[in-house]
Amino acid sequence: MSADGDRQARTLAGGFAYTECPRWHEGRLWFSDQYLGWVYAMTGAGDVEPIAEVPGRPAGLGWTPDGRLAVVSMDRHEILVLEGGELRPVADLTPYHPGPSNDMVVDGFGRAYAGNIGFDYYGGEAPRLTCLVLADLASGRCSVAADDLNVPNGAVITPDGLELIVAESFGHCLTSFAIDPDGTLNDRRLFADLGALVPDGICLDAEGAVWAATIGEGVVRVREGGEITDTIEVPGRHAYACALGGPDGRDLYICSAVSDQPAEAVERRDATIERVTVEVPSASLN
Repeated sequence: MSADGDRQARTLAGGFAYTECPRWHEGRLWFSDQYLGWVYAMTGAGDVEPIAEVPGRPAGLGWTPDGRLAVVSMDRHEILVLEGGELRPVADLTPYHPGPSNDMVVDGFGRAYAGNIGFDYYGGEAPRLTCLVLADLASGRCSVAADDLNVPNGAVITPDGLELIVAESFGHCLTSFAIDPDGTLNDRRLFADLGALVPDGICLDAEGAVWAATIGEGVVRVREGGEITDTIEVPGRHAYACALGGPDGRDLYICSAVSDQPAEAVERRDATIERVTVEVPSASLN
């Protein structure tokens, strides 16, 4: 842990059931409440606006090149785009996602990379490997981007568009791929072995280090190769996702809750968005 490791995140907004998949976009933090079924956007002052109610539980967020919101429906295995105040399905993930669809990252060309849990996590099914899907948001065309992943979860793309890093939650690691001009992923390699840590949502800073929300162990900053340089603790809670944003990109936003179990989370409504200032800004202020 670094000298800054005693910092604690402070609650900015609360009363949610299960906050996940945050993205900083156009001056606000956008995030999903998977169990209440809404996508929200929040200012740096903590003012929250409901954006869209999503059928089948919202998860990963992104934007098309012309600025429309794209969101994953976990249970419907779809990517939907918000047009004129209504959500329209644009990509069917059903043939590729045996488990609930989950987080997503969208590049500047409107190509979405969407992960899934791979099995019935909430029903107690045994884990199995699964894939990351490449979906073209304009045409709806889908293909397998990478296979044999152990719960592909949060993902980031480097500012140059040449590398994708994904958290394999049950693989306890971050995995990197090179991105070809057509969006194909290749040159798979280990970015960081996280030992016993379980990475969920991630974000990327300007030095190429990844902040990873790790269930039960707060949020860690890890360099390629596995060196952990900083830890932000969220005592008594679990950190499920994180995003860098704010005016200078140095605000680390953390999605946290006591539990990820649906019935308990909806009853408790103790999920929050927390914030702490870090030294290295986001890789992108988009």
